[in-house]
Amino acid sequence: MCGRYVSTSSVQDLAEYFGAVGLPTAETLAPSWNVAPTDPILVALQRLDRETGELVRRLRQVRWGLVPSWSKDPGGGARMINARAETVHEKPAFRKAFATRRCLIPADGYYEWKPVPAAGGTKAYKQPYFLAPAAGTLLPMAGLYEFWRDRSVPEDDDPAAWLATATIITTDATDAAGRVHDRMPLTIDAADFDAWLDPELTDAAEVRRLLHSPAGDELRITPVSTAVNSVRNNGAQLLDEVPDPLPVT
Repeated sequence: MCGRYVSTSSVQDLAEYFGAVGLPTAETLAPSWNVAPTDPILVALQRLDRETGELVRRLRQVRWGLVPSWSKDPGGGARMINARAETVHEKPAFRKAFATRRCLIPADGYYEWKPVPAAGGTKAYKQPYFLAPAAGTLLPMAGLYEFWRDRSVPEDDDPAAWLATATIITTDATDAAGRVHDRMPLTIDAADFDAWLDPELTDAAEVRRLLHSPAGDELRITPVSTAVNSVRNNGAQLLDEVPDPLPVT
């Protein structure tokens, strides 16, 4: 799974990378080295503009953890931070979003943990690793987004009535990532951005053909401090390398 990741690119850089319209300044998110479930995140998506009727690619702030439109409450979103590529087109929680509400979730890299057994009087614990492209490129992770309507909010208060959420699509881990964890995020090739974000492309088989790229062909694995385990900790120091108790070379 992908349960924490790093996102430090500016809105301007992301808008240029995705060919999107930037967010208003008020909605700009600060860089984060410890993005956690239910945090606000930026995604690139494509929707019809209400005024022009044209498809427009935008950056939008959503909450990480998808809440299906039919949910009674948004509490289950924290359990839906990931969707499995093998079944995403079939699961009731994801299939409608997979058909028409796909997005791209930018990341510098992501964290995974590997168990370290007790030894020499020390307790067992999980060692965190940061996985990122060796070339330092961005990871455009495949995602889905959804809108949930809060029925307790009066209809005349539309902005407060809607919650936008997203999930990251994962697949079996390959190469370096497989030595740390058995799952990893899927990315979308730049050549497929247009098709992936196109809400008019609804054929499940065609969409599934775009899900063929794991998160980086050559990932650099860096053992990092267990400080990342706490969502209260943030900052570039979380990426500082520490001695590896379980070499994954």
